[in-house]
Amino acid sequence: MATEVATKRNSPFRFLHKLPIRLTFTEKKAPLLISDLAKESDELKKRTHILECAWNQEHDDEEEEEETREYGVVDGSDDASSTHDIYGDIGNRAPNEFEHIGRFTTFQVYIAWFALFLFAHIREYVTRFGFVKDLSNKENKSMKDFVPLFSDFEAFYQRNCYIKVRDVFERPICSVPGATVDLVDRVSHDGNWTYEYPGTRTNVINVGSYNYLGFAQSAGPCADQSAASIDREGLSCCTTVHERGRSVSQAKLEKLVAEFLGVDDAICFSMGFATNSMNAPCLVDKHSLIISDKYNHASLILGCRLSGASTKVFEHNDMESLERILRDAIAYGNPKTHRPYKKILIIVEGIYSMEGSICNLPGIIALKKKYNAYLYLDEAHSIGAMGKTGKGVVEYWGCDPKDVDILMGTFTKSFGAAGGYIAGAKRTVDHLRVASPTGYYSSPMSPPIAQQIYTSMSIIMGRDGTNDGALRIERLARNSHYFRMKLKQMGFIVYGSNDSPVVPMLIYFPTMCGFYGREMLARNIGCVVVSFPATHMTEGRVRFCISAAHTKEQLDYVLATVCELGSLSRSKFSRRSHLYKNLQIEW
Repeated sequence: MATEVATKRNSPFRFLHKLPIRLTFTEKKAPLLISDLAKESDELKKRTHILECAWNQEHDDEEEEEETREYGVVDGSDDASSTHDIYGDIGNRAPNEFEHIGRFTTFQVYIAWFALFLFAHIREYVTRFGFVKDLSNKENKSMKDFVPLFSDFEAFYQRNCYIKVRDVFERPICSVPGATVDLVDRVSHDGNWTYEYPGTRTNVINVGSYNYLGFAQSAGPCADQSAASIDREGLSCCTTVHERGRSVSQAKLEKLVAEFLGVDDAICFSMGFATNSMNAPCLVDKHSLIISDKYNHASLILGCRLSGASTKVFEHNDMESLERILRDAIAYGNPKTHRPYKKILIIVEGIYSMEGSICNLPGIIALKKKYNAYLYLDEAHSIGAMGKTGKGVVEYWGCDPKDVDILMGTFTKSFGAAGGYIAGAKRTVDHLRVASPTGYYSSPMSPPIAQQIYTSMSIIMGRDGTNDGALRIERLARNSHYFRMKLKQMGFIVYGSNDSPVVPMLIYFPTMCGFYGREMLARNIGCVVVSFPATHMTEGRVRFCISAAHTKEQLDYVLATVCELGSLSRSKFSRRSHLYKNLQIEW
């Protein structure tokens, strides 16, 4: 006896898997399993092989051996096997670490927030009675009976909490954001409500921008060829793709992206955020289920909402949580329609920008194959920055790119440009060319931007006849590992994997965000501080973005400054620094 959930004829995924999702069990076992399903649902949720769906026990050993062989090989080509892997053995990757603070420190962080909100309410009170001049925008009292334009709490938080540290955010720059960047100097005399600009600038070490491979340059082959493309094709196509088509540079770039990733085809878009938010609705609908990682980016969350599909969230990088949701989704179906889901799409990121963690791609692919689901991988922060030749976490883990149904990435982090791409099977990309709203309502990629990406990607691939691309990738890996290990040795709590170029250093207290932001700038270092609502209230952090353009001297200066500020603020919270005390950390 078999029950099949077949993909719709007009589904964009109809060509991705010829086999439908199949729930198979023998006649002899069926009555017993259905009885268990009805009487012991709690026990059923904990079972690993529920209804033996999408997986036959007798073939377990054979399939596991196959997967082991598959994941154990990085690339079948001779060239790949001869290339040195800067991360070492694939089976021994650096784990993601999330060290937690004690309850007493967490209690202190909540006390700090309580004090902030208490003084905020006092400030609101004295402002209401005219003791302090009110500089904020508020609802007009004559329109109090209308639907409010602002959320009360968000407006309250912005007026009294965010505005006090606004000077550490929204800093204007006036140069290329490379290893160093020029910041426009500004002064406020009214508590950061307005700024005055004296006309000077400050050059700082830039550890806040996404410039992983150091291609954010105003001189060099990328800049020269981008400038030359303006003479050939102009600055813009001035219309949509469906009206006028793509530029020659974009057409060449899409072919190169597909070749670089090792897939059939790719399509490029002018905005990375829209690549996620506008294309997810083309892949799933209200009859589908999206299973999303807890820490997925806002663009992915928006895409899930716009698609109309049911959405369930699994714990960050937790394979048990993911499998539990997959099992329940197949067993119970859509609770709204009481029918099976037409398709299930798993959405994850390669590197998580706030956590610095790397997804467990082999485990996700194994579950995706086991339950015949589909996989959407966002490699915004990993493409170019990870893997021995810069092909992202797919190469980093030694997986087959064709095991990922939708490969998504952006060009803002590693390629010094803008925009994004989606790559995969040719029929998938052809479907997006027709169905994506970006083809109807947005302009294609600007020709000089497409040329910048084409040139930088060609350098990574070694097509320029040099090993500059390989050296950049190796230098980024070395810088990231060195910087992370030094911070841990100093006693700071650092989230994520040692191989990740995103380095979140936890400072927890909201008041320390302003302290670190201002004191680092006073020492000519530009960094990013993050607090609520971008993170949990008890997980404020400084996020460093390491680049291949950084020299060891620059990294050492940043580390010495962070160590000094950590001692002043007593923000070295790690209880594991003794593990790195005598460790020899080499650059």
